[in-house]
Amino acid sequence: MNSLLLPTYFPSISHFAIMVQSENLTFEMEDNFQKQTNRNRTYIYSPNGIQLLNIPIKHSKTLHQKTKDVLIENEFDWQKQHFKSLEAGYRSSPFFEFFEDDIRPIFEKKHTFLMDLNMEVLDLLTKCMRLKLDFGKTTEYFHEVNNLVDFRPLANGKKDPNLFEKYPQVFDDKHGFINNLSILDLLFNEGKFALDYLKSQKIAVK
Repeated sequence: MNSLLLPTYFPSISHFAIMVQSENLTFEMEDNFQKQTNRNRTYIYSPNGIQLLNIPIKHSKTLHQKTKDVLIENEFDWQKQHFKSLEAGYRSSPFFEFFEDDIRPIFEKKHTFLMDLNMEVLDLLTKCMRLKLDFGKTTEYFHEVNNLVDFRPLANGKKDPNLFEKYPQVFDDKHGFINNLSILDLLFNEGKFALDYLKSQKIAVK
């Protein structure tokens, strides 16, 4: 499978399953930013159920702005809030403490550009999973692509139809299994078995 994906913030399980299962992977670097997508948000399992973690951005005065040019609004202490939410949701998970020291620095470093943060998050996650990920980057935007499976729409979680096999989650006794959360949910709950899980899941290809 030759796949085209948008870099997102702590990507969903579907995004990571596509990465793991693709023979050739390309990241879209030339798209226009769209609000309310996973470009700057991710979803985790909190004590109260599903929780959105959103990165505040500086809004451009121009109508169309490329995602790679989007600036993070660092006047808000969003990083501290995100890490506190992860602690509340996953401190009691089997592998949170194992990965905590690897992940914490992401929430202590100030990034200027959203795209730089997302690519650094990707690098961090592949190291945590001991996954060697080779990929290309686009240099021009095409609305339709040839020879690639276009998974870019999945950055809008509402357009993601993927349903995955259940695995144990911290609060599933309260709220049941929540499908296709951030890859962090799988990593903190399954640890070294996360990669095998991702390889085994079926991906919906339109």
